[in-house]
Amino acid sequence: MDNGNRAQIIQLLSEQLLQKKSVMATAESCTGGGIAQALTAVAGSSLWFDSGFVTYSNQAKHRMLGVPEVVIAGHGAVSEPVVKTMVQGAIAHSEASYAVAVSGVAGPGGGSVEKPVGTVWVAWGSGDQVDAVRFQFEGDRDAVREQTIDAALQGLLGFLSPTSFAP
Repeated sequence: MDNGNRAQIIQLLSEQLLQKKSVMATAESCTGGGIAQALTAVAGSSLWFDSGFVTYSNQAKHRMLGVPEVVIAGHGAVSEPVVKTMVQGAIAHSEASYAVAVSGVAGPGGGSVEKPVGTVWVAWGSGDQVDAVRFQFEGDRDAVREQTIDAALQGLLGFLSPTSFAP
C-alpha cells in the first residue's frame, strides 16, 4: 500500500475511534513498533491512541502482556493463540478499548517448513471479541514488515467498521 492509502486508512481509523469515544493500543513483535509509529505520525493521534508495546522477545510477551509461557511453548510465538493473547494483554495493560497485535517471521532467517519467512499472525480485538488472521507475505525483511503494518491497519479498520470497509 502506498503512503496515501495508509494515511487514508489511518484517517478512517481515527474517525471510527473518535466516534466510539475509544482509544487503541498496539502489541508488536516483528514490526518493532512500526504500527505505533505510523499511527502516531498523525497529528492529534493522542486523542485515540493510548500506547504501544514492542514485545520482541518471548519473555517480553509474557512479562509485559501476560502471554502465558505455556502458550508460547505450546504454539510458538508466531501463532494465533499468542497474538490473540497479546491483544487481550495490550487492552488489560493500557487504557485502550481496542488493540492490534502482530507476531511473525520477517526474515531473512528464522523460518521453518511449518512457518516459513513471511508468515505473520495479526489479531484485532476488544475486550469481548478477538479475531486473528494468518498471512504469508513475500519479499525481504522490510517488505514483510511493511505488508504486516498495512494488514494490521486494514484489519483493525475492518474490525471497527465491518460494513464500511473490507480489507
